Amino acid sequence: MPFTLNVNGESRTVDVPEDKPLLWVLREDLGLTGTKYGCGIARCGACTVSLDGEAARTCRLPMSSVGERAVVTIEGLNSRPGLAVRSAWRGLDVVQCGFCQSGQILSATALLSENADPDDRDIDRAMRGNLCRCGTYQRIRAAIRQAADDLKG
Repeated sequence: MPFTLNVNGESRTVDVPEDKPLLWVLREDLGLTGTKYGCGIARCGACTVSLDGEAARTCRLPMSSVGERAVVTIEGLNSRPGLAVRSAWRGLDVVQCGFCQSGQILSATALLSENADPDDRDIDRAMRGNLCRCGTYQRIRAAIRQAADDLKG
């Protein structure tokens, strides 16, 4: 079944089954491999993208549920909050193995797009569904705080 998606600001048409998860459409059909497969049950956050500005897990999200909502992957993340998050991530050397980081960055960007001045509780709540096997949680929180400060300045 053909679907037309708005991915990273571009209209893209794919002919896929309606129950195919968005993750696999992004990776296999559109070649956008920055979004990762982690657990397959939408619990680890590696597959997170922005869907109309909100963090969304894609490994269980069927194409039939995407509709005309704007999809932003790590490859297309160029919003002001997204750029601030990416800069803070680099500046604070958050990444170790890097596997979870695209999902972490997209979740952090969604948080800062909604809440420009999050406290630790807000950060923990927004990032709760993103697992990091390397345990960089303190640096992730610090980077989100840094990005929020950069957006204010």
